[in-house]
Amino acid sequence: MAKKKLSDSLVKELAEEVKEWGSMKQTGVSLKHMMNFGGSSKNLLISAQFVHKELPIRIARRVIELENLPYGLSSKNAVLQVRDWYLDSFRDLRSYPEIKDKNDDLKFTQMVKMIKVRHNNVVPMMALGVKQLKKERPQFDYKDLKEVHQFLDRFYLSRIGIRMLIGQHVALHDPNPLPNCVGYIHTKMSPLEVVRDASEDARSICLREYGSAPEVNIYGDPNLTFPYVPSHLHMMVFELVKNSARAVQERFMDSDDDAPPIRIIVAGGLEDVTIKA
Repeated sequence: MAKKKLSDSLVKELAEEVKEWGSMKQTGVSLKHMMNFGGSSKNLLISAQFVHKELPIRIARRVIELENLPYGLSSKNAVLQVRDWYLDSFRDLRSYPEIKDKNDDLKFTQMVKMIKVRHNNVVPMMALGVKQLKKERPQFDYKDLKEVHQFLDRFYLSRIGIRMLIGQHVALHDPNPLPNCVGYIHTKMSPLEVVRDASEDARSICLREYGSAPEVNIYGDPNLTFPYVPSHLHMMVFELVKNSARAVQERFMDSDDDAPPIRIIVAGGLEDVTIKA
């Protein structure tokens, strides 16, 4: 049976609740703010209460956007499936009672872990939805569909924020956290170490694909540290080096000249850190 639009398939009360929460202003959260949630049962309770209030706002906004996409993208089965995942999560969060004590927090934490798992396949499912649209409308030049690209940029950025909120809250409950870690956040992360690990991972992909890979030379202060999420930086640097290695390898594949090394510079400023390849 074909899936229907939200307004057609759900009771009016739920549709209005999604609209109400989607109109609320979401709260920006800094890494510093997230780090303050760790360290005590009281802080964990505050974290749970914040996530309980904040997630429905962010998720409702995504439901509304998924209902109003251009070019008929909202009606594609894959996109409707994604919408239903978000809607199920909205229901779960809104039906969960007020969090008052440690037991409430622990039960809530298990629930949001399941929500995170439910959304694991959102990215490939959205890609499938776009593919379904392309198949139905081959006359479209999708490079020019600015509205779709803008939506996907917003959607994926929001998804990162939602998963970060959930993942950070869940990680705060780890009974054996790594040294200098508050949830996902490493308070003394060395960008050089992360860049080195990500570069080696990217070179391994290149070696497997082409049989060889350019060297990666990394420059920067080995004593530089700052609070950040290592997995996020690893992912960004990995993609950067992977693309650079592929470009260098393909450029010099049939050349008598040796492939030049990839140079990565990590520079710390007064208020920021720049990583350049």
